[in-house]
Amino acid sequence: MNLRLGPVPRPRLLAHRPGTLAVAPAVVAWLAGPSPEAPAGVRVRLDPALAPEGYVLDVDAAGIDLRGGSAAGVHHGVQTLRQLLPADALRRVPITGGPLPVPAVYVEDEPRFAWRGVMLDVARHFMPVADVLRFVDLAALHKLNVLHLHLTDDQGWRVEVPGRPRLTSVGAWRPRSMLGSPVHDRYDERPHGGYYTTGDLREIVAYAAQRHVTVVPEIDMPGHMQAAIAAYPELGNGFSGGVRTSWGISSHVLNVTDEALDFCREVLDQVCAIFPGELVGIGGDECPAGEWRTPAARARIAAEGLAGPHQLQPWFTARMAEHLARRGRRIYGWDEILAGGAPAGATIAAWRGALPAVLAARAGHDVVSCPDTSVYLDYRQSDDPGEPTPVGTLLTLADVYAFDPVPAGLTGAEARRIIGAQANVWTEHLESARRVDYQTYPRLCAFAEAVWSAPGGDYADFTARLGAHLPRLDALGVNYRPPAGPRPWDARPDAPGHPRRRADRLAEVHELTADLRAEGVLPPDPPR
Repeated sequence: MNLRLGPVPRPRLLAHRPGTLAVAPAVVAWLAGPSPEAPAGVRVRLDPALAPEGYVLDVDAAGIDLRGGSAAGVHHGVQTLRQLLPADALRRVPITGGPLPVPAVYVEDEPRFAWRGVMLDVARHFMPVADVLRFVDLAALHKLNVLHLHLTDDQGWRVEVPGRPRLTSVGAWRPRSMLGSPVHDRYDERPHGGYYTTGDLREIVAYAAQRHVTVVPEIDMPGHMQAAIAAYPELGNGFSGGVRTSWGISSHVLNVTDEALDFCREVLDQVCAIFPGELVGIGGDECPAGEWRTPAARARIAAEGLAGPHQLQPWFTARMAEHLARRGRRIYGWDEILAGGAPAGATIAAWRGALPAVLAARAGHDVVSCPDTSVYLDYRQSDDPGEPTPVGTLLTLADVYAFDPVPAGLTGAEARRIIGAQANVWTEHLESARRVDYQTYPRLCAFAEAVWSAPGGDYADFTARLGAHLPRLDALGVNYRPPAGPRPWDARPDAPGHPRRRADRLAEVHELTADLRAEGVLPPDPPR
């Protein structure tokens, strides 16, 4: 087989043999969706000698033999086999009659990291269930196994919570949305919103599980809570306005009364009832403490013996960790929760450069690397003026491919704390599934290879294989960014961006993480 036809991500070992196998339509149909029964000509079995997500695929004239270390390993082998077929095999229905050719190959493969994730922000722009399921399908095709679902933010609340109807009748809707970067102060004057029922979320969880993708929910707290406070003003610190319509960070955060903590526990209980995974995201990022100077906040500071408002967030995070621990869960939070000491058992999403990943690993936390300048897929893909709403630092396909989740300077034991990485798809400027496609692909293909395949990949080899992979994305209806650059209709002149220089952003990140450097980040205390 021509190497240019190889799958994405690249397997650890792919040996070519002479000849091809004619694959019957029944086999092609079986490959397209979860099915317990393998058709004639396909032998599938579990092999405990393999890594849990590893597989061995053997295709010759006699048929297809697939062994997996687990059901997940079998699934990954199926994705490789799907990509070895002609691209039209990925369409929803056959468009050619008869069998399809697959090359004779021998593949041995397993992932480098256990956590190979992608975060989807459905708070800034709501994405209907069908689009989320399609997003899962595409991630699973590339052997990603975690969907981090960012469900709440200042601009929208997307989760139905029993006994809290205003979260969805008020918090899920905004009267208008900002167009482009905040520096331009433009709005579309068009209402936007939506939310997921409990049934919707259970469908997403079950659908993802069939594809061996774990959904990790995130309810951002105690900051990024303006939508909830708009619904229930008693949760705030005096703010009585609506759901935020502009991008950026709201100064309106939760108060720290017993009532607000009980609200958060209610929400987390509902989340735990829907999402079975051990980790529950509580955000913890970008929480200004300016409103925590109220009498209630001062009373809490005095009662808990805290040094000031800056210690309220670590105290709050510890209370949420304790609540989740009683339910057998652990918190997943952005790296800001390291300030003041993250609770024991917390997994850290390290997004502000390499430093938080290093400090978290050294403090004994599991770490998911997701530095913004390497894997934030809302960032612009080129300096072409036709790029839609160009924001952030330049992040090319080659940049994403070069990403290594393990920062330099860790010992072997510390490096093992880096359990993987995730690419983040923030949607302030991605108002539709087509725009999500454009920003996500093919850069997520490069990311998938960075977290699955052995380190030190060959970018030239990747781009050669990507040439054969793009017709697969075409067959799946993906509105990816063409390698040659944006098309005229991709531009968004009505939503201008604000490009950043990498040096400026790195200097900003250095300033934002000054508290972590000053503290040195202490080892975590166990939950009480």
